[in-house]
Amino acid sequence: MTSPVDRIRRNIDASISAKQALAADTATLAVFARAVDTVIARYRAGGRLYVAGNGGSAADAQHLAAEFVSKLARDRAPLPAESLTTDTSILTAIGNDYGFEQVFARQLAGKATGKDVFLGITTSGESANILKALEQCRRMDIPSIVFTGRSGGRARELADFCLIAPGSATSTIQELHIVMAHTLCECVEAALFEPA
Repeated sequence: MTSPVDRIRRNIDASISAKQALAADTATLAVFARAVDTVIARYRAGGRLYVAGNGGSAADAQHLAAEFVSKLARDRAPLPAESLTTDTSILTAIGNDYGFEQVFARQLAGKATGKDVFLGITTSGESANILKALEQCRRMDIPSIVFTGRSGGRARELADFCLIAPGSATSTIQELHIVMAHTLCECVEAALFEPA
């Protein structure tokens, strides 16, 4: 049986290896930089960020929206951001009437404008409701970003900016999604607000 100490060392090593792999992946980092520029441009145009995911990624979507609306590391004006995972009445109404795969796409259809940007989080790249949301973004000409893992799945072909986190374990992929999310917010703060 693997001891708790051996298990945490193994997980720390896997996390470090995945982060080093991402840091060395110049192609993915270039996509990240373009995604950041898009979010900044949408905020400058008066737009907002919509974020969605399932399970742990739903929590990450809420986490990221909170960082934008409140702050990441310094006092500044709030930035409009919304997690599409939080309104149980909307989620259950859409899920009941149209199917769970429509819970994010229908919200985008009702809320988003051409000034906005969408960020979907799916470790597999195959979450049906994220795929439908990405298709909705295409119909509305809204730029889309996806944080994913493994091969990127079908989301890779639908998103304007696909950021694939290295790692084989879902937990490791999710750790890198948080690093990317925090860095995205940090970059937006630095671009839009004067230093304190």
